[in-house]
Amino acid sequence: MFEKLPTPTIFAHRGSSAHAPENTLAAFELAIRQNADAIELDAKLTADGEVVVFHDPTLDRTTDGSGWVSDHTLAELKELDAGCSFDVNFCGERIPTLAEVFEHVGQDTFINIELTNYRALRNTLPEKVASLIKYHHLQDRVFFSSFNPIALMRAFKMLPQIPSGLLALSGFAGAWARSALGRRVPYRALHPALSDVTPRLIHQQHQRGNRVHVYTVNHPDDINRMFDWQIDGIFTDDPLLARRILDGRPAPEAVV
Repeated sequence: MFEKLPTPTIFAHRGSSAHAPENTLAAFELAIRQNADAIELDAKLTADGEVVVFHDPTLDRTTDGSGWVSDHTLAELKELDAGCSFDVNFCGERIPTLAEVFEHVGQDTFINIELTNYRALRNTLPEKVASLIKYHHLQDRVFFSSFNPIALMRAFKMLPQIPSGLLALSGFAGAWARSALGRRVPYRALHPALSDVTPRLIHQQHQRGNRVHVYTVNHPDDINRMFDWQIDGIFTDDPLLARRILDGRPAPEAVV
């Protein structure tokens, strides 16, 4: 699947989240219109075992609800507004299920699915997501990522043909993932924080046959620096800006 992605890849982080409410159908559809190469989203389980697309463990920041996402049923979550807190023009936007995202944009873009079962490391999220991927026949249009190595290993067991990206926390907390220890996880892309990326790290991963996708890159200087360092992909809240920068750069010199 990675072979189908351009280098560098512009991933719309939670959709075009600088311009629309994050992790909503509006944000994903806008990212596609802005020529993002792929979208990134966050998958979670509801209290009744449905897979929804939502980032935070709690509802308070981006909806008119409160409390833990995992304590609410899908029906309860569907009553909440997920757009007004971003802009009144998006009032009425709802929390989507992963199935709804697949149905709306699954054939139009590539999708990085972050498995965010960080409060319940061994719940059935990887298996439920894998089942949805198979049901929608999207095995060649998705890949997994997570800070949770257990989730990635279980997803790999279910769908070994789908590549995984190992997310690394910034600084010391993510050192294990960027080191040889992280290689015990079956990943094909390392996803480090912007503050930890160096040309040496990129070179090391390329030597091992892995890609490097960095998060979260929003400032023009950082975007240009990552492109100069031949990064494989950036996660950005503003894919429109990243596309304008990439399209305005001189073409790379041909290798003789």
